[in-house]
Amino acid sequence: MHRLLLILLSGLVAAAPLTTGAQATKAKTPDAVDNLAANIEPTRQVVYKKIGDRELRLHIFEPAGLKPGDKRPCFLTIHGGGWTGGIPRRQYPFAAHYAKLGWVGISIEYRLHSAKTGVAVSDCVKDARSAVRYVRAHAAELGVDPQRIVVNGGSAGGHLAASTALFDGMDAEGEDPKISTVPNALVLFFPVIDTSREGYGNAKCGAQWQELSPLHRVKAGVPPTLIFHGTGDTVTPFKGAKAFQEAMRKAGNRCELIVNEGGVHGYLMRQPELVADTLRQTDVFLASLDLLKK
Repeated sequence: MHRLLLILLSGLVAAAPLTTGAQATKAKTPDAVDNLAANIEPTRQVVYKKIGDRELRLHIFEPAGLKPGDKRPCFLTIHGGGWTGGIPRRQYPFAAHYAKLGWVGISIEYRLHSAKTGVAVSDCVKDARSAVRYVRAHAAELGVDPQRIVVNGGSAGGHLAASTALFDGMDAEGEDPKISTVPNALVLFFPVIDTSREGYGNAKCGAQWQELSPLHRVKAGVPPTLIFHGTGDTVTPFKGAKAFQEAMRKAGNRCELIVNEGGVHGYLMRQPELVADTLRQTDVFLASLDLLKK
């Protein structure tokens, strides 16, 4: 599987650096992940939440042979873009990879932070948590095992992924808090993990920054977590990822940090070999949790 993936990816051209924030939608040259995403489509889309006239959807990649009532693991992934940009397609290759391995892969839409529309970072968080809650509540019809949900995200999407496990009580009005948003594992790509002034997004988070900072919300009982981060990342500084790992371990949680020496923000999305290696290492991690067959 990995050799085939690498062959497919090797024909893609690595390109310009990954941008953040609103610039993410203005990237001039597609990178390896963009090129791969352009050639795949989800099986279907399902509305998981409505806010006024806005519908938020799950972009679902179903595995071959999926039947209602199946209990497949689920890989739910969240795009980045500084909370202000990006689209679900960005994460399609990761959702599709796990669909090929027999999982249900899902890339989610969420509202984007904007002063003009009044959408705060906390609203992005609420949408991410709503998505996990919806998948758990509708697990039977989606063919998902509610106790085998992995949440993944890149950059700001990594922050939202972490929020599903850490930000207790930051939920949309009217949702059932008895349905847990906490996944069974987290896989974070160069995440926004510290929203203090030493990290990323302090101004966007405003007075809520500490409430919205995964580094400052670590506690015991957080699901096993895998982080990919480059030491050359100046957007979401590497020291935040290291501090998060240390805090997680101090709290008794499993947290593995895969370090790319000199890697800048978004490094693993640029080159076909790095995408393939990221998926390989993620597979190894999930197999160690008995979520993926070895």
